[in-house]
Amino acid sequence: MAPTRSLAEAGDTQLATPRPHLQRLLARARALGPISVAVAYPCDAGSLQAALQAAQAGLITPLLVGPRARIEAAAQGAGLRLDGITIDETEDAPRAAAVRAVALCGSGQAQALMKGSLHSDELLGAAVAREAGLRGGRRASHVFVMDLPGFERPLLMTDCVVNIFPTLIDKRDIAQNAIDLARAIGIALPRVAVLSAVETVNPAIPSTIDAAALCKMADRGQIADGVLDGPLAYDNAISLRSAQNKGIASEVTGRPDVLLVPSLEAGNMIYKQLVYMADAECAGLVLGMRVPIVLTSRSDSVEARIASCAMAVLAS
Repeated sequence: MAPTRSLAEAGDTQLATPRPHLQRLLARARALGPISVAVAYPCDAGSLQAALQAAQAGLITPLLVGPRARIEAAAQGAGLRLDGITIDETEDAPRAAAVRAVALCGSGQAQALMKGSLHSDELLGAAVAREAGLRGGRRASHVFVMDLPGFERPLLMTDCVVNIFPTLIDKRDIAQNAIDLARAIGIALPRVAVLSAVETVNPAIPSTIDAAALCKMADRGQIADGVLDGPLAYDNAISLRSAQNKGIASEVTGRPDVLLVPSLEAGNMIYKQLVYMADAECAGLVLGMRVPIVLTSRSDSVEARIASCAMAVLAS
């Protein structure tokens, strides 16, 4: 993801690079007041800085979960102060910190879970374990909220991180999770473009069949509170002119709020192209669990991590 950029000053909720859509999310979340967040194994400067600045911005009350000596050493090395910050000490093992952070969420002591300097699969493995009690009624999935220069609204994209080859039923849950988040950030009736390689149903391309089925499921109320269309190729999902040239009349084409990708591979490539080639900034959450999970990459900017905390406030 994009290289790390620091905020203009510690605690300032203005992003260093103008990001109007993410800035509005920050303001909306800050107005709701902070939530308690269990930060699993925050043993590097980036994860500590993000948690502390999100706290200074009035978004979260962080509970730092992990080995005290390592956390304090990371803070000292980065010139960060931990005054008034709770450290829930564990042994010096990412898995132990993940299990404890998940337990804090399960007991209600934390309202969201945040990844520190451990691998995503270590945190998700602890979160989805049956004994953890955090599983919801749907498949867990990841949603990005992207702020693209020149794009008049935030663009959500799912699932580029968690589900590798989702089934049709998985995609139903992925769509509903994204719709619910879109509504939580202020989009009253989200428009969902279900992507594939082409805009017509072709049995040789299974994602086109899934897309058509998802649209019918939405018609029958199996997916609620959104407008779906698909299959749509990326060009006619994003560009009204492209859709018109192909004779596609739709409420979604040219103005989607959500892009639902056919697989993790496709989505991962699209979102990284937007970040590296179109200067997009993005925040992300894992949804479908009892609490939202801030699952950022260690290469994410601090701004992206703080914006993800804002999304967790809105989704909790």
